[in-house]
Amino acid sequence: MTTRILIVTGDAAESLEVLYPYQRLREEGYEVHIAAPTRKTLRFVVHDFEPGYDTYTEKPGYTWPADLAFSEVEPSRYAAVVVPGGRAPEYLRNDPELRKILKSFFDADKPVAQICHGPLLTAAVGALDGRRVTAYPALELDMQAAGATFQDTEAVVDGTLVSSRAWPDHPTWMREFLQVLRTKNPPT
Repeated sequence: MTTRILIVTGDAAESLEVLYPYQRLREEGYEVHIAAPTRKTLRFVVHDFEPGYDTYTEKPGYTWPADLAFSEVEPSRYAAVVVPGGRAPEYLRNDPELRKILKSFFDADKPVAQICHGPLLTAAVGALDGRRVTAYPALELDMQAAGATFQDTEAVVDGTLVSSRAWPDHPTWMREFLQVLRTKNPPT
C-alpha cells in the first residue's frame, strides 16, 4: 500500500502552498489527498508582494477538487499532514472536525508540515506550546501567544514539526519536511 499524506485546506488557501507540496510529495511517490470542510471545488488565491503595499496583495488563483470532507478523514490512514496558509486557516481553525484531525497527528507524533498562516490551525489545537516555529512574519505575536518560540527563517524543524514562512521558502521547507518524512515513513 502506498504511503498516504493528507493536506488540509479550504477556500482562500494560497495556491502555491497547496499545489507545490501536493505535486512534490506525489513526485516522491506518496499518495496525497486534499481534505476540506466539504467535498467541492476549492477556490485558491495568489498572494503576492507589490511595491508600495504595506502587506501582500490577494488575487484569484487556481481551483482544485477536495478529495475528502474533514468528516470523512481517518487520520490513522495517513503518515503525515500538510497545513498550507493563505486566509483559509483563519476560519478553518474553528472547525471541530479539523481540530480533531490535527490533534491526532500531534498525539501520534506524525510529521506535520505547516506554512505561512497554517500555524494558526496548529495553535488552535494547543500543539505549539514549547515548540520552535516559523510562520508568516506578521504572526510572530500569535505564535508567541500559542507558547512557541518564533524564528524568522526559511524553515524550522522541531521534532516532527516542520514550519516555514511563505511560498518563497518552498525549496527549504519541502527539503526539510521530506527528510523528516523519509525517516519516519518512506514512500512505498
